Amino acid sequence: MNLDSQLRSAIQQAVNALFSQQVEQLQIQPTNKEFEGSHTLVCFPIAKISKKGPEETARLIGEHLVANSGVVSRFNVVKGFLNLVIADKVWAEVFRSIFADKNFGTLASNGKEVMVEYSSPNTNKPLHLGHLRNNFLGYSVAEIYKALGYTVHKVQIINDRGIHICKSMAAWKLFGNGETPQSSGLKGDKLVGKYYVEFDKNYKAQIKELIEKGASEAEAEKKAPIMMLAVEMLLKWEAKDAETVQLWKTMNGWVYEGFESTYKRMGVDFEKLYYESNTYLLGKEEVMRGVESGVFFKKEDGSVWVDLAADGLDQKVLLRADGTSVYMTQDIGTAILRFRDFPKIEGQVYTVGNEQEYHFKVLFLILKKLGYAWAEKCHHLSYGMVDLPTGKMKSREGTVVDADDLMQEMVDEAEKQTRELGKIEDATDAQIKELSEMIGLGALKFFLLKVDPKKRMLFDPSESIQLQGHTGPFIQYTHARIRAIIRKANEMNITPSDADLGLVNVLEPSEREGIGMINNYIHKLNEAAREYSPALIANFAFDLAKEYNQFYQSIPIFPESDTVKLKFRIAFSHVVANVLKKSMLLLGIHVPEKM
Repeated sequence: MNLDSQLRSAIQQAVNALFSQQVEQLQIQPTNKEFEGSHTLVCFPIAKISKKGPEETARLIGEHLVANSGVVSRFNVVKGFLNLVIADKVWAEVFRSIFADKNFGTLASNGKEVMVEYSSPNTNKPLHLGHLRNNFLGYSVAEIYKALGYTVHKVQIINDRGIHICKSMAAWKLFGNGETPQSSGLKGDKLVGKYYVEFDKNYKAQIKELIEKGASEAEAEKKAPIMMLAVEMLLKWEAKDAETVQLWKTMNGWVYEGFESTYKRMGVDFEKLYYESNTYLLGKEEVMRGVESGVFFKKEDGSVWVDLAADGLDQKVLLRADGTSVYMTQDIGTAILRFRDFPKIEGQVYTVGNEQEYHFKVLFLILKKLGYAWAEKCHHLSYGMVDLPTGKMKSREGTVVDADDLMQEMVDEAEKQTRELGKIEDATDAQIKELSEMIGLGALKFFLLKVDPKKRMLFDPSESIQLQGHTGPFIQYTHARIRAIIRKANEMNITPSDADLGLVNVLEPSEREGIGMINNYIHKLNEAAREYSPALIANFAFDLAKEYNQFYQSIPIFPESDTVKLKFRIAFSHVVANVLKKSMLLLGIHVPEKM
């Protein structure tokens, strides 16, 4: 029986003995840090049974538990809250079961499936800082679900068609002079992004010129020659014009090669790729089916709309007057296709920025109106924008923080600091570079993931890579420190066993606190999955590392003469290291053996 079950059983027995009744639902929560204890029983509901005040009820239950349960060693009462201190012997037994469980922190398959979509870039520009937060969030949520026993399908929709793609194509056709990644020395995604910026520069110049000649701003935006070329290319693409399709394939191919190398360095992967160019046609079919069934309606110009006024929203266009589709069209098709491909999935998670919250409300509502009951299983993992000390990013103006450049800068800074600290003089250059990659990318990932996804955040590269503070390198260093302790213990032939741990009766406060945190790990995993929040795991890992460092600084390990205590502390260190490693891997972060 685990600790929570033991405690609940003991409390039920106490309530029954004291008040001759059972409580249907016990309210037990973690104790506030300002009070002693690990578990708090809310006694207000029980006071209705006891016919006494909440404080008196709490005191009576606390006294009974201390005298009879063997689980609780002492207690304190704050108003109607009973804060319980678990007996050291119980904590030691909890730890012994954790130590004996070689798969602690990873649950067996539960037979359920879930799909997580992330990244989903446009093929007109390279990945940037915002994409980093997106990829790290989606990947981490997928890994958290995997740890809980789900079969997880990691997917992305590649936005490989539409007017934004044709803008890069138009600019390349006008100004490219046959330039390729090979001839330019640029990664393919960066080359295509260069022409997206080129389009915007020329488009603005042409609008200005037309306005100066007397056109209105709206007219100038439509009549600018470069925009007219992009619109013409989109219509030709949808009509399957051979030359246009070939240019589209060529430029997208350049981008895919660039993306692949970026994803590899990020450490993210995908089971299946969906392409908008394949799914938008299914979306169009569904839209026309919706028109026939009366779910959607056509306007006089031929455009197709859905009216969501009755649902508190507004009207939304689904097909333009010229028959071309919009984002919503392809998202309808993609969602349907995914549930056809993976009919057993319990849900579909879309990792997309919070500026698209309205879009997903509309999408899920449309799918429901089309008769797809699984629309209820769709969830938008909405996240806030990432700001920099220098301000907001704008991709069409070429002022974005490029993902490749930022990752390289983080790794370079990690290498610089590693060499300056001089703690690994015996390491080869290759080993230092491997460690620097681990630290630099770990710092980046942890900083982007430690903040609640819903919140807008400020990314500070210099703060993120510090060895001290709320950072990834702090946790990585703690793990490396523990691994050094384990290596020394192995050299001294100190190998703890279950039998050794069963002899422990008294714990230090930091040991007790650490075991309580580790015992809470699966609960934290479930909470992170429920909230779609890797921040809960990131902050758990930080708190555990911080607690271990307090233990390390205040309690002797190798100078300890009591063999039982010595072996317990080695075992405790071993388990902390394993849980830190598992937690960080859920964030896509590797931890070093030496640092």
